[in-house]
Amino acid sequence: MTIVEIVDTHGGFKLVTDNITTQNPRLLLWVIGFITFFLSSVLDSLASTIVMISLLQKLVPLSEYQKILGGVVVIAANAGGAWSPIGAVTTTMLWINGQVSAVQTMKGLFLPSVISLVVPLVLMSLTSGVNGKEQRSLDVFASEPIAPRGQLVFSVSLGALIFVPVFRSLTGLPPYIGMLLGLGMLWIFVDAIHYGESERQKLKVPHALSRIDTQGALFFLGILLSVSSLEVAGILREIANYFDAHVPRCELIASAIGLISAVIDNVPLVAATMGMYDVSSFPQDSEFWQMIALCASTGGSILIIGSAAGVAFMGMEKVDFFWYLRKVSGFALAGYAAGIAAYLALHNLNIFQPTLAEVHFLSGS
Repeated sequence: MTIVEIVDTHGGFKLVTDNITTQNPRLLLWVIGFITFFLSSVLDSLASTIVMISLLQKLVPLSEYQKILGGVVVIAANAGGAWSPIGAVTTTMLWINGQVSAVQTMKGLFLPSVISLVVPLVLMSLTSGVNGKEQRSLDVFASEPIAPRGQLVFSVSLGALIFVPVFRSLTGLPPYIGMLLGLGMLWIFVDAIHYGESERQKLKVPHALSRIDTQGALFFLGILLSVSSLEVAGILREIANYFDAHVPRCELIASAIGLISAVIDNVPLVAATMGMYDVSSFPQDSEFWQMIALCASTGGSILIIGSAAGVAFMGMEKVDFFWYLRKVSGFALAGYAAGIAAYLALHNLNIFQPTLAEVHFLSGS
Protein backbone atom coordinates (compact mmCIF):
# COMPACT_ATOMS: atom_id res chain seq x y z
CA MET A 1 0.00 0.00 0.00
CA THR A 2 2.87 2.38 0.77
CA ILE A 3 4.70 1.55 -2.45
CA VAL A 4 1.55 2.22 -4.48
CA GLU A 5 1.12 5.56 -2.70
CA ILE A 6 4.74 6.53 -3.47
CA VAL A 7 4.22 5.76 -7.16
CA ASP A 8 0.99 7.75 -7.16
CA THR A 9 2.54 10.84 -5.52
CA HIS A 10 5.27 10.79 -8.17
CA GLY A 11 2.66 10.55 -10.93
CA GLY A 12 4.08 7.21 -12.02
CA PHE A 13 0.72 5.86 -13.10
CA LYS A 14 0.48 8.68 -15.65
CA LEU A 15 2.84 6.55 -17.72
CA VAL A 16 -0.19 4.34 -18.28
CA THR A 17 -2.41 7.29 -19.21
CA ASP A 18 0.09 8.68 -21.69
CA ASN A 19 0.08 5.40 -23.62
CA ILE A 20 -3.72 5.32 -24.01
CA THR A 21 -4.25 7.26 -27.23
CA THR A 22 -7.11 5.45 -28.95
CA GLN A 23 -10.45 7.22 -29.40
CA ASN A 24 -12.25 4.08 -30.54
CA PRO A 25 -14.72 3.13 -27.77
CA ARG A 26 -14.58 -0.60 -28.50
CA LEU A 27 -10.76 -0.66 -28.63
CA LEU A 28 -10.52 1.45 -25.46
CA LEU A 29 -12.63 -1.17 -23.70
CA TRP A 30 -9.99 -3.82 -24.46
CA VAL A 31 -7.05 -1.54 -23.69
CA ILE A 32 -8.42 -0.58 -20.27
CA GLY A 33 -9.29 -4.20 -19.54
CA PHE A 34 -5.85 -5.62 -20.25
CA ILE A 35 -3.92 -2.76 -18.64
CA THR A 36 -5.94 -3.34 -15.47
CA PHE A 37 -5.49 -7.12 -15.79
CA PHE A 38 -1.70 -6.95 -15.78
CA LEU A 39 -1.51 -4.04 -13.34
CA SER A 40 -3.55 -5.98 -10.77
CA SER A 41 -1.20 -8.95 -11.07
CA VAL A 42 1.55 -6.78 -9.55
CA LEU A 43 -0.54 -4.48 -7.36
CA ASP A 44 -3.49 -5.80 -5.43
CA SER A 45 -6.88 -5.64 -7.15
CA LEU A 46 -8.16 -2.84 -4.89
CA ALA A 47 -5.21 -0.54 -5.57
CA SER A 48 -5.43 -1.29 -9.31
CA THR A 49 -9.13 -0.40 -9.33
CA ILE A 50 -8.56 2.89 -7.52
CA VAL A 51 -5.72 3.81 -9.88
CA MET A 52 -7.61 2.91 -13.06
CA ILE A 53 -10.89 4.55 -12.03
CA SER A 54 -8.95 7.72 -11.19
CA LEU A 55 -7.35 7.59 -14.64
CA LEU A 56 -10.70 6.98 -16.33
CA GLN A 57 -12.15 10.07 -14.66
CA LYS A 58 -9.41 12.08 -16.38
CA LEU A 59 -9.48 10.18 -19.67
CA VAL A 60 -13.18 9.84 -20.45
CA PRO A 61 -16.00 12.39 -20.07
CA LEU A 62 -18.59 11.60 -17.42
CA SER A 63 -21.13 9.34 -19.14
CA GLU A 64 -22.72 5.91 -19.13
CA TYR A 65 -19.73 4.70 -21.12
CA GLN A 66 -17.34 5.77 -18.35
CA LYS A 67 -19.32 3.65 -15.89
CA ILE A 68 -19.20 0.67 -18.26
CA LEU A 69 -15.42 1.06 -18.45
CA GLY A 70 -15.41 1.10 -14.65
CA GLY A 71 -17.26 -2.23 -14.66
CA VAL A 72 -14.58 -3.59 -16.99
CA VAL A 73 -11.94 -2.41 -14.51
CA VAL A 74 -13.60 -4.39 -11.69
CA ILE A 75 -13.80 -7.58 -13.80
CA ALA A 76 -10.22 -7.17 -15.05
CA ALA A 77 -8.78 -6.36 -11.61
CA ASN A 78 -10.30 -9.47 -10.03
CA ALA A 79 -9.32 -11.68 -12.98
CA GLY A 80 -5.77 -10.31 -13.09
CA GLY A 81 -5.24 -10.79 -9.37
CA ALA A 82 -6.37 -14.42 -9.42
CA TRP A 83 -3.28 -15.85 -11.13
CA SER A 84 -0.62 -13.83 -9.29
CA PRO A 85 0.62 -14.55 -5.74
CA ILE A 86 0.96 -10.80 -5.16
CA GLY A 87 -2.26 -9.87 -6.98
CA ALA A 88 -5.61 -10.57 -5.35
CA VAL A 89 -5.66 -10.64 -1.55
CA THR A 90 -7.27 -14.09 -1.67
CA THR A 91 -4.51 -15.60 -3.82
CA THR A 92 -1.89 -13.94 -1.63
CA MET A 93 -3.49 -15.51 1.46
CA LEU A 94 -3.36 -18.96 -0.12
CA TRP A 95 0.27 -18.41 -1.16
CA ILE A 96 1.40 -17.18 2.27
CA ASN A 97 -0.24 -20.15 4.01
CA GLY A 98 1.27 -22.69 1.62
CA GLN A 99 -1.86 -23.89 -0.18
CA VAL A 100 -0.44 -22.75 -3.54
CA SER A 101 3.03 -21.99 -4.86
CA ALA A 102 3.95 -19.02 -7.02
CA VAL A 103 5.12 -20.84 -10.16
CA GLN A 104 2.31 -23.39 -10.38
CA THR A 105 -0.34 -20.77 -9.63
CA MET A 106 0.86 -18.57 -12.48
CA LYS A 107 1.16 -21.51 -14.86
CA GLY A 108 -2.17 -23.06 -13.97
CA LEU A 109 -4.36 -19.97 -13.63
CA PHE A 110 -3.01 -17.49 -16.17
CA LEU A 111 -4.96 -18.75 -19.18
CA PRO A 112 -8.26 -19.31 -17.29
CA SER A 113 -7.91 -15.80 -15.84
CA VAL A 114 -7.39 -14.34 -19.31
CA ILE A 115 -10.47 -16.18 -20.58
CA SER A 116 -12.54 -14.92 -17.65
CA LEU A 117 -11.70 -11.40 -18.85
CA VAL A 118 -11.86 -11.97 -22.62
CA VAL A 119 -15.37 -13.45 -22.59
CA PRO A 120 -16.95 -10.38 -20.90
CA LEU A 121 -14.96 -8.06 -23.18
CA VAL A 122 -16.22 -9.85 -26.30
CA LEU A 123 -19.82 -9.72 -25.09
CA MET A 124 -19.57 -6.09 -23.98
CA SER A 125 -17.99 -5.10 -27.31
CA LEU A 126 -21.17 -6.28 -29.03
CA THR A 127 -23.57 -4.27 -26.87
CA SER A 128 -25.18 -1.03 -27.96
CA GLY A 129 -23.90 0.73 -24.85
CA VAL A 130 -20.37 0.51 -26.24
CA ASN A 131 -21.06 0.80 -29.95
CA GLY A 132 -23.82 3.40 -29.84
CA LYS A 133 -23.53 6.55 -31.92
CA GLU A 134 -23.37 8.69 -28.81
CA GLN A 135 -19.98 7.16 -28.03
CA ARG A 136 -18.37 7.66 -31.43
CA SER A 137 -16.97 11.06 -30.61
CA LEU A 138 -15.04 9.96 -27.54
CA ASP A 139 -12.67 12.61 -26.24
CA VAL A 140 -9.46 11.61 -24.52
CA PHE A 141 -8.37 14.23 -22.04
CA ALA A 142 -4.76 15.33 -21.82
CA SER A 143 -3.01 13.91 -18.78
CA GLU A 144 -1.12 15.97 -16.25
CA PRO A 145 2.69 16.09 -16.44
CA ILE A 146 4.59 13.44 -14.51
CA ALA A 147 6.51 14.45 -11.38
CA PRO A 148 10.34 14.78 -11.51
CA ARG A 149 11.98 11.33 -11.76
CA GLY A 150 8.51 9.76 -11.58
CA GLN A 151 9.31 7.23 -14.30
CA LEU A 152 12.39 6.08 -12.39
CA VAL A 153 10.40 5.72 -9.16
CA PHE A 154 7.73 3.74 -11.03
CA SER A 155 10.36 1.31 -12.39
CA VAL A 156 12.07 0.81 -9.01
CA SER A 157 8.71 0.33 -7.25
CA LEU A 158 7.63 -2.25 -9.83
CA GLY A 159 10.89 -4.08 -9.29
CA ALA A 160 10.37 -4.03 -5.50
CA LEU A 161 6.93 -5.65 -5.89
CA ILE A 162 8.10 -8.31 -8.35
CA PHE A 163 11.04 -9.01 -6.01
CA VAL A 164 8.72 -10.40 -3.30
CA PRO A 165 7.90 -13.85 -4.79
CA VAL A 166 11.52 -14.19 -5.95
CA PHE A 167 12.70 -13.45 -2.41
CA ARG A 168 10.26 -16.04 -1.02
CA SER A 169 11.50 -18.69 -3.47
CA LEU A 170 15.19 -18.00 -2.80
CA THR A 171 15.11 -17.70 0.99
CA GLY A 172 11.92 -19.45 2.13
CA LEU A 173 11.22 -16.50 4.43
CA PRO A 174 7.69 -15.09 4.82
CA PRO A 175 6.58 -12.75 2.00
CA TYR A 176 6.08 -9.77 4.32
CA ILE A 177 9.83 -9.68 4.99
CA GLY A 178 10.50 -9.40 1.24
CA MET A 179 7.87 -6.65 0.94
CA LEU A 180 9.35 -4.66 3.84
CA LEU A 181 12.85 -5.15 2.41
CA GLY A 182 11.66 -3.80 -0.94
CA LEU A 183 10.00 -0.85 0.79
CA GLY A 184 13.19 -0.14 2.73
CA MET A 185 15.26 -0.13 -0.44
CA LEU A 186 12.71 2.14 -2.14
CA TRP A 187 12.74 4.45 0.91
CA ILE A 188 16.54 4.87 0.65
CA PHE A 189 16.27 5.41 -3.10
CA VAL A 190 13.54 8.07 -2.86
CA ASP A 191 15.40 9.93 -0.09
CA ALA A 192 18.56 9.86 -2.20
CA ILE A 193 17.00 11.29 -5.37
CA HIS A 194 15.21 14.02 -3.40
CA TYR A 195 18.12 14.83 -1.09
CA GLY A 196 18.23 18.55 -0.29
CA GLU A 197 14.83 19.22 -1.88
CA SER A 198 12.86 20.41 1.15
CA GLU A 199 9.92 21.50 -1.00
CA ARG A 200 9.32 17.89 -2.07
CA GLN A 201 8.72 16.31 1.34
CA LYS A 202 5.30 15.14 0.14
CA LEU A 203 7.04 12.84 -2.35
CA LYS A 204 8.90 10.95 0.38
CA VAL A 205 7.96 7.78 2.23
CA PRO A 206 6.90 9.32 5.59
CA HIS A 207 4.23 11.36 3.83
CA ALA A 208 3.09 8.25 1.91
CA LEU A 209 2.82 6.32 5.17
CA SER A 210 0.47 8.97 6.54
CA ARG A 211 -1.85 8.54 3.55
CA ILE A 212 -2.26 4.76 3.35
CA ASP A 213 -5.57 3.14 4.20
CA THR A 214 -4.80 1.87 7.70
CA GLN A 215 -8.49 1.21 8.31
CA GLY A 216 -8.51 -1.23 5.39
CA ALA A 217 -5.59 -3.18 6.88
CA LEU A 218 -7.32 -3.31 10.26
CA PHE A 219 -10.52 -4.48 8.52
CA PHE A 220 -8.70 -7.48 7.03
CA LEU A 221 -7.06 -8.17 10.39
CA GLY A 222 -10.49 -8.22 12.04
CA ILE A 223 -11.78 -10.64 9.38
CA LEU A 224 -8.90 -13.05 9.94
CA LEU A 225 -9.31 -12.91 13.73
CA SER A 226 -13.03 -13.60 13.43
CA VAL A 227 -12.51 -16.54 11.10
CA SER A 228 -9.78 -17.93 13.36
CA SER A 229 -12.19 -17.85 16.29
CA LEU A 230 -14.68 -19.89 14.24
CA GLU A 231 -11.92 -22.36 13.40
CA VAL A 232 -10.89 -22.76 17.05
CA ALA A 233 -14.52 -23.30 18.03
CA GLY A 234 -14.74 -26.15 15.51
CA ILE A 235 -17.52 -24.56 13.48
CA LEU A 236 -15.52 -24.49 10.25
CA ARG A 237 -14.67 -28.16 10.63
CA GLU A 238 -18.36 -28.99 10.93
CA ILE A 239 -19.11 -27.02 7.77
CA ALA A 240 -16.33 -28.88 5.96
CA ASN A 241 -17.77 -32.21 7.09
CA TYR A 242 -21.20 -31.15 5.79
CA PHE A 243 -19.71 -30.27 2.38
CA ASP A 244 -17.82 -33.56 2.24
CA ALA A 245 -21.01 -35.49 2.97
CA HIS A 246 -23.36 -33.63 0.61
CA VAL A 247 -21.14 -32.27 -2.20
CA PRO A 248 -19.43 -35.09 -4.08
CA ARG A 249 -16.73 -33.17 -5.97
CA CYS A 250 -14.20 -30.55 -4.91
CA GLU A 251 -14.84 -28.61 -8.15
CA LEU A 252 -18.43 -28.05 -7.07
CA ILE A 253 -17.32 -26.83 -3.64
CA ALA A 254 -14.88 -24.33 -5.17
CA SER A 255 -17.46 -23.14 -7.70
CA ALA A 256 -20.06 -22.69 -4.96
CA ILE A 257 -17.60 -20.69 -2.86
CA GLY A 258 -16.98 -18.47 -5.89
CA LEU A 259 -20.70 -17.80 -6.29
CA ILE A 260 -21.08 -17.08 -2.59
CA SER A 261 -18.19 -14.59 -2.85
CA ALA A 262 -20.43 -12.50 -5.11
CA VAL A 263 -22.59 -11.80 -2.05
CA ILE A 264 -20.09 -12.09 0.81
CA ASP A 265 -16.64 -10.51 0.54
CA ASN A 266 -14.19 -13.06 -0.86
CA VAL A 267 -11.52 -12.49 1.80
CA PRO A 268 -13.46 -14.00 4.75
CA LEU A 269 -14.68 -16.82 2.49
CA VAL A 270 -11.15 -17.85 1.54
CA ALA A 271 -10.00 -17.49 5.14
CA ALA A 272 -12.87 -19.73 6.20
CA THR A 273 -12.02 -22.26 3.49
CA MET A 274 -8.43 -22.42 4.72
CA GLY A 275 -9.82 -23.08 8.19
CA MET A 276 -12.14 -25.81 6.89
CA TYR A 277 -9.48 -27.67 4.89
CA ASP A 278 -5.72 -27.92 5.21
CA VAL A 279 -2.94 -29.29 3.03
CA SER A 280 -3.51 -32.77 4.48
CA SER A 281 -7.01 -32.71 2.99
CA PHE A 282 -5.92 -31.16 -0.29
CA PRO A 283 -2.14 -30.96 -0.98
CA GLN A 284 -0.35 -27.85 -2.16
CA ASP A 285 -1.20 -26.79 -5.74
CA SER A 286 -4.04 -29.30 -5.94
CA GLU A 287 -6.98 -28.64 -8.21
CA PHE A 288 -9.09 -27.58 -5.23
CA TRP A 289 -6.80 -24.77 -4.04
CA GLN A 290 -6.16 -23.43 -7.52
CA MET A 291 -9.89 -23.35 -8.20
CA ILE A 292 -10.47 -21.56 -4.90
CA ALA A 293 -7.97 -18.90 -5.98
CA LEU A 294 -9.66 -18.55 -9.37
CA CYS A 295 -13.29 -18.73 -8.25
CA ALA A 296 -13.04 -16.54 -5.16
CA SER A 297 -11.37 -13.75 -7.10
CA THR A 298 -13.38 -13.82 -10.34
CA GLY A 299 -16.63 -14.65 -8.52
CA GLY A 300 -16.31 -11.41 -6.60
CA SER A 301 -17.01 -9.53 -9.84
CA ILE A 302 -20.51 -10.95 -10.30
CA LEU A 303 -22.05 -8.45 -7.86
CA ILE A 304 -20.61 -5.06 -7.00
CA ILE A 305 -20.53 -5.91 -3.28
CA GLY A 306 -18.56 -9.12 -3.80
CA SER A 307 -15.07 -7.64 -3.77
CA ALA A 308 -13.12 -4.67 -2.47
CA ALA A 309 -12.61 -3.59 -6.09
CA GLY A 310 -16.36 -3.44 -6.68
CA VAL A 311 -17.00 -1.49 -3.48
CA ALA A 312 -14.28 1.00 -4.44
CA PHE A 313 -15.83 1.41 -7.89
CA MET A 314 -19.25 1.95 -6.33
CA GLY A 315 -17.92 4.72 -4.11
CA MET A 316 -15.76 6.49 -6.71
CA GLU A 317 -18.28 6.46 -9.55
CA LYS A 318 -21.45 6.70 -7.41
CA VAL A 319 -22.78 3.53 -9.06
CA ASP A 320 -25.61 1.74 -7.30
CA PHE A 321 -26.10 -1.99 -6.84
CA PHE A 322 -28.92 -2.37 -9.39
CA TRP A 323 -27.11 -0.48 -12.17
CA TYR A 324 -24.20 -2.91 -11.86
CA LEU A 325 -26.60 -5.85 -11.71
CA ARG A 326 -28.25 -4.77 -14.99
CA LYS A 327 -25.18 -3.62 -16.91
CA VAL A 328 -22.23 -5.74 -15.72
CA SER A 329 -23.23 -8.77 -13.64
CA GLY A 330 -24.32 -10.91 -16.60
CA PHE A 331 -21.00 -10.37 -18.38
CA ALA A 332 -19.05 -11.10 -15.19
CA LEU A 333 -21.02 -14.32 -14.62
CA ALA A 334 -20.28 -15.45 -18.18
CA GLY A 335 -16.57 -14.79 -17.64
CA TYR A 336 -16.68 -16.64 -14.31
CA ALA A 337 -18.20 -19.73 -15.92
CA ALA A 338 -15.81 -19.57 -18.89
CA GLY A 339 -12.78 -19.34 -16.61
CA ILE A 340 -13.86 -22.42 -14.64
CA ALA A 341 -14.54 -24.35 -17.86
CA ALA A 342 -11.12 -23.37 -19.23
CA TYR A 343 -9.35 -24.45 -16.04
CA LEU A 344 -11.11 -27.82 -15.92
CA ALA A 345 -10.38 -28.42 -19.60
CA LEU A 346 -6.68 -27.63 -19.15
CA HIS A 347 -6.50 -29.68 -15.96
CA ASN A 348 -8.15 -32.72 -17.55
CA LEU A 349 -5.76 -32.47 -20.48
CA ASN A 350 -2.84 -32.37 -17.98
CA ILE A 351 -1.69 -29.03 -19.38
CA PHE A 352 0.45 -26.95 -17.02
CA GLN A 353 0.60 -29.79 -14.47
CA PRO A 354 3.96 -29.98 -12.62
CA THR A 355 6.43 -32.65 -13.59
CA LEU A 356 8.27 -34.71 -10.99
CA ALA A 357 11.39 -32.59 -11.44
CA GLU A 358 9.40 -29.39 -10.90
CA VAL A 359 7.83 -30.82 -7.73
CA HIS A 360 11.26 -31.57 -6.27
CA PHE A 361 12.52 -28.10 -7.29
CA LEU A 362 9.51 -26.27 -5.80
CA SER A 363 9.71 -28.26 -2.57
CA GLY A 364 13.39 -27.40 -2.27
CA SER A 365 14.51 -31.02 -2.07
